[in-house]
Amino acid sequence: MEDKKDSMKEKEKADTRRMSPEEELYRLLSKAELSIAVAESCTGGMVCSRLVSVPGISEYFKEGFITYTNKAKRKTLEVSKSTLKKQGAISGQTAKEMAIGAAMNADTDLAVSITGNAGPSADEDKPVGLVYIGVYLKGKVKAYEFSFEGERQDIREQAANEAIRLCCKAVEKSLEKTGKSDKH
Repeated sequence: MEDKKDSMKEKEKADTRRMSPEEELYRLLSKAELSIAVAESCTGGMVCSRLVSVPGISEYFKEGFITYTNKAKRKTLEVSKSTLKKQGAISGQTAKEMAIGAAMNADTDLAVSITGNAGPSADEDKPVGLVYIGVYLKGKVKAYEFSFEGERQDIREQAANEAIRLCCKAVEKSLEKTGKSDKH
């Protein structure tokens, strides 16, 4: 009987390894019973598109916001005018405020935001490839800075991948705190 349990655990681990990042996020959201919203700027909906490719995600994915302009960030996500003026759209503070705004507007437990410069030229005196990702989870928010390389599409894809990875990491950490984690 013990061998059967071990073999089932190994099969689950193998299945997990074959999942796409968005499928893994779906699995984690389901296990944690958390909802998610997404706010995107430079990725223009890539994260949302990847999430909706997963069957059943509608139970957890509540809303996506594409806020490409500063005006949209202010109007839709309530990013402060002061933040945009002092730090610019491409900043950790803007990413945090975008994530908070997405979570509040969609009434979700988790939100991720992406703002950055995918190129082809510097913007706000910020180099091509500079991206900030904000992650909001149950009242706490963090911003992460990345410097991606490549063409515009490469940078956008790297940012979307990293946003999904950071969400997985945040949910897994939350599960560890509640004792529901897969990790031993």
